[in-house]
Amino acid sequence: MTRLLTGEELAGHVRNAVPEAVEVWNDRDVVIRPGDVVDVCSYLKETPGLEFNYLNAISAVDYVEYFEVVYHLTSMIHNHSATLKTRVYGREEASVPSVVNIWHGADLQEREVWDLMGIQFTGHHNLKRVLLWDEFPGHPLRKDFLEEIR
Repeated sequence: MTRLLTGEELAGHVRNAVPEAVEVWNDRDVVIRPGDVVDVCSYLKETPGLEFNYLNAISAVDYVEYFEVVYHLTSMIHNHSATLKTRVYGREEASVPSVVNIWHGADLQEREVWDLMGIQFTGHHNLKRVLLWDEFPGHPLRKDFLEEIR
């Protein structure tokens, strides 16, 4: 059975690589600063003993005050998993650095989050709509979507 790294364990590992990256953690996950996403994810993938070589999913949640981008990671080598989050403030220019150069599987997932939530992934080589047509107004999973298209 895959073992979930606790938030405290994951925060300790992240602080070894990027000391200021961790904003908060709980028993299940760690929240990091958006600007540190690439450094933290690279560390989690490449560090012996961690080797999170599989990105299960990227998703996003709209809390109105901020967006939360959630990364579900698994190490196939060590049979452990982790949940990493970052919070993005500002609805008009919401952006997070892309992790597509770390995990190629992030390509479609980042495009889906962009399409449905409107969060930009800076550095993504092909950030365009994947589910909706190019002229579709707005991003339908935002809580303010109906207001956005009026």
